[in-house]
Amino acid sequence: MVTNDTDLMSSHQKIIESEKSLNIARWFRNFVYLPWYTRKCFNTEVRAQISNAVQQAEQDHAGEIQVIIEGHLPLDIALRGNTRLRAKQLFAEYGVWDTAYNSGVLLYINLCERKVEIVADRGIDHFVTSEHWNTICDNITALLKQKQYSAGVISGIEQIGQVLNQYYDKKIKDLGNELNNQAIFL
Repeated sequence: MVTNDTDLMSSHQKIIESEKSLNIARWFRNFVYLPWYTRKCFNTEVRAQISNAVQQAEQDHAGEIQVIIEGHLPLDIALRGNTRLRAKQLFAEYGVWDTAYNSGVLLYINLCERKVEIVADRGIDHFVTSEHWNTICDNITALLKQKQYSAGVISGIEQIGQVLNQYYDKKIKDLGNELNNQAIFL
C-alpha cells in the first residue's frame, strides 16, 4: 500500500487528537486511588531489592535503567492523556535521555492503570523492536496481576539488562553510574 504525506499527516493528527480526548472514567479511577496501596506493594525491603536488581542489570555494559513506579496518574494527565504520555514526560523530566551513549531506558509502572511502559533512548531503541519491549511489558504485567510486585519489577529489570548487554560493549563502561539505581516512587 502506498501512502502519501497527506495520509501520514492525517493519521498523525488522529493519534494526537485521540491522546487529547477527555477520559472521565480514567480521571475518576485515578482520583479515588488510595496512595497507601503503593506503599503496601513496595515496602522498604522490596525497594532495596529493586535497587539491587538495577545495579546487577547495569553491570558489564554502558546501559542505564531508571525505574519509576507511580500509584496513579496526575489528574490532568488522567483526564486528557494516558500512561504512554506520562512515561515520555518522566523520561524527559528525569533525564533518562541524557546518558553519554544514549543508552537510557525508563521502566514506568502505573499501579492504578495497571500499565507498564518502556521508553528507550535512541541509542538502544534503534536496535530493539517495539514488539520486544511490549513482550517485556506483558511479562511484567502478568506478574503484577498475580500480585507478585517484586518479582514482576525485578524480572523486567533483568530482561532490560539482557537487552542492553546485547548492544553495548562491555569495554566502554568507564563512565560509572549515570542514573540513580533506586526506583523513584511518585
